[in-house]
Amino acid sequence: MDNIIIAGKAYSSRLLVGTGKYKDFDETRAAVDASGAEIITVAIRRTNLGQNPDEPNLLDVLPPSRYTLLPNTAGCYTVEDAVRTLRLARELLDGHTLVKLEVLGDPKTLYPNMMETLKAAEILIKEGFQVMVYTSDDPIAARQLEEIGCVAVMPLASLIGSGMGILNPWNLQIIIENANVPVIVDAGVGTASDAAIAMELGCDGVLMNTAIAAARNPVLMASAMKKAVEAGREAYLAGRMTKKLYNASPSSPVEGTIAGSHQQKDRDKS
Repeated sequence: MDNIIIAGKAYSSRLLVGTGKYKDFDETRAAVDASGAEIITVAIRRTNLGQNPDEPNLLDVLPPSRYTLLPNTAGCYTVEDAVRTLRLARELLDGHTLVKLEVLGDPKTLYPNMMETLKAAEILIKEGFQVMVYTSDDPIAARQLEEIGCVAVMPLASLIGSGMGILNPWNLQIIIENANVPVIVDAGVGTASDAAIAMELGCDGVLMNTAIAAARNPVLMASAMKKAVEAGREAYLAGRMTKKLYNASPSSPVEGTIAGSHQQKDRDKS
């Protein structure tokens, strides 16, 4: 099977989904089920995983026995906050070490602060965490994150929650061509065609939340995203035809046909 391998574990789904912004946990569960995702990311600062015993617990509807949870540091703007948050996640999830690191630069754009991200990644990796990392689409930053030991690099397609799609496919291709760990587009996907394009470029996977949760019908959009990721991956593996301004050779040859014989006779007479 064409699995994605992350930190030594194989997953059949290349779509990773978030759990925020849904109207309730029932809708969250239905959308996750429709997406076919096996890895679900959870904002530790915003989601109850048992730290608040009097509130509904996400783990009751999305149990770790069925899904690989990916705690993230959404809302963290410093190294200290990000590291502290993931240490808490490890305690809440009984020693779980696969995490998603993001250290944001400002609250308006939610663009990653790469200096802080690199520092936090180094600390977490030394503490035994398996770090999947949200990054800009800077190929040099992506390479540095891989070199210090991140198990996946996750460049943005466009700003978090923007739905603007892939704004710089050329940088993504550079990252993909040089990476030896999975490259997973994270942020900016707005609809199914964005996900398909990311996969056609050669990305190993796509992570999204708002594109599904903010759709008019989140469950239906989750199903569409599942199909888009699968179709994009198949198209990448198949290899698209070369682009041409025009094609002088018709896709249905006329040689040997009645019309073709008449065209050849007309050329012979001229």
